Amino acid sequence: MHTLAATWARKYIVSVTSDYDEAQIKKIDRLANYASSEGRQYTTEKLMQRLNLASAQAWSMTEDLLAAEVLRHGIDSSLLDPWQIAADSHQLFEKALLAYGDELTAQRLSVVIGDDCGRLRQKYTDPDPRAIGFVSMQFHHTGKILLDQLSPAEQGLFSPYLKVMDDHMYMPLQDAYQAAAAHDPDSPELIAVQNLLPVSSRVAHRVCDQIHRLNPGYQTYSGSLNSSEVRTSSIRDVEMFQVYLCLCTLEGNVSSVQRQLFPLCVMLYPRLKVKWQMVQEMLQVMGWELYGQLSPTDMTVLIPYLQALTEMFSTDVFQES
Repeated sequence: MHTLAATWARKYIVSVTSDYDEAQIKKIDRLANYASSEGRQYTTEKLMQRLNLASAQAWSMTEDLLAAEVLRHGIDSSLLDPWQIAADSHQLFEKALLAYGDELTAQRLSVVIGDDCGRLRQKYTDPDPRAIGFVSMQFHHTGKILLDQLSPAEQGLFSPYLKVMDDHMYMPLQDAYQAAAAHDPDSPELIAVQNLLPVSSRVAHRVCDQIHRLNPGYQTYSGSLNSSEVRTSSIRDVEMFQVYLCLCTLEGNVSSVQRQLFPLCVMLYPRLKVKWQMVQEMLQVMGWELYGQLSPTDMTVLIPYLQALTEMFSTDVFQES
């Protein structure tokens, strides 16, 4: 369990440092000041003061986007208490901000906050897995609002911490760690997952590049595929599908996709203007990229679950022309 968590943390920190190369960041105005202890405290205090308003604005944005889905999908509205969701989000953001101010690395935050995020995911997914869509969107919008309050230098330093939050809320990482704990160290399933996680970010970047080439000029709810915001979300989603692939492999079934991922995507993707053909293309390209990154032995273990995901999200299922 701890080995798999460390594997994800190592993979994660490589991915964020590739996006914010140290040599490049040093060119940003006043980075040295913001990266110092005093600078981090300044950023932390500024964001703490704006967290309440950001939480309220984030829920308003989430509700505007997803309110109609509550009725359309028959979700029990009592499970979506805006005050409770905002409070839970606020509490975790406070921990992340304090970690940033205390100079914990984003890699360390990924380990420290993992259990809290896992418990929060379980709190909302147990009654109805679709509820996590509202919680995840609340986290995403809160982080974006906070990031917009910062200078370019501060954004470069704080963005990796927001990615930690986003990843843990969208992805069933703690479920995967628990499932891994039930396997022997030489389990083929565990070995395949341990080999997949370190390359998942590389795979996600390559998949998004290919999807952009296949769909030039495509516009989602948040903008074009090559915009910074959409690309970041797209990379996260491809990683999310890979984590669910890992979870299916470790659990030996696709129930987590049936209960969590599939209903979540059915609720969110139409609202975000993501067409199902694009999801099918993503899974096909992801499969080919995994073939290029992993051994035939690992792929033999993963193929049944990858095939199941591809069939579940096929355009035939959605009867899309």
